[in-house]
Amino acid sequence: MRRTITTLAAAAAATLVLAGCGASGGDEEVGSDSGDGVTTLTVGVSPVPHGEILEFVRDNLAEDAGIDLEIVSYDDYALPNRALVDGELDANYFQHQPYFDSEVESQGYELEHFPGVHIEPFALYSNTITDIADLPDGATIGINNDPSNQGRALDLLAQADLLTLDDSVDVVSATVGDIADNPHDFEFIEADAASLARTLDDVDASVINGNYAIEAGLSPTEDGLIYEAGADNPYANFLAVRAGDETNEAIVALNDLLHSDETRQFIADTWADGSVVAVD
Repeated sequence: MRRTITTLAAAAAATLVLAGCGASGGDEEVGSDSGDGVTTLTVGVSPVPHGEILEFVRDNLAEDAGIDLEIVSYDDYALPNRALVDGELDANYFQHQPYFDSEVESQGYELEHFPGVHIEPFALYSNTITDIADLPDGATIGINNDPSNQGRALDLLAQADLLTLDDSVDVVSATVGDIADNPHDFEFIEADAASLARTLDDVDASVINGNYAIEAGLSPTEDGLIYEAGADNPYANFLAVRAGDETNEAIVALNDLLHSDETRQFIADTWADGSVVAVD
């Protein structure tokens, strides 16, 4: 089920009038004219941190760019791309390149994306263990079950020398079946990413996606037994649109705001612990 939170910024006279209001990129219109040259864009997000970042843009930067943002929040990764393709959204902001590629390939979506805005480092969390050296042989480890993120989680464990992956397999697409050596006999419990934080008491440890960890009050640097480095991380999250809409002026302006110095500073100030890192 979709949990929807919709917020509308107050329409105001803008200093910049954007052409392309209502311009069509594919079969669907992009945005709508709110009056006084302001374009309303409906953007789907994960609640944290994407929704919070976009709310900052809406409340502090969008009006001067002639944009009014309607933000729709989703708890289920499977929904925002479908909603975008169906014309319910003008853009979405929740996913990274491997997930985007898997959706385009498996679902046949005709989508495009802009450069990455931020990274949410994965980490291994536990409610009972405080040092990775104390993780016992035969430990149960929760791991996400979606193909684009399972390899990422396994690579985190491999980088910590907890297991070895088949070197003939691309890490991005690796699954538990591609574990070449499991010297500690870990048992992997595959589950929906959204459930991993909620079920942390049921396992010895879990590799939890950054946004769900933040929602659960977990910090990779403060609570994680091990965590991803932000530098050269290929899992940056970005703004995605229907193919053909990537040149729409309102969409381009929104992407520029997401990459602005103001937004970068907001990310650095809000997640000073490194749980969200702006892309260089």
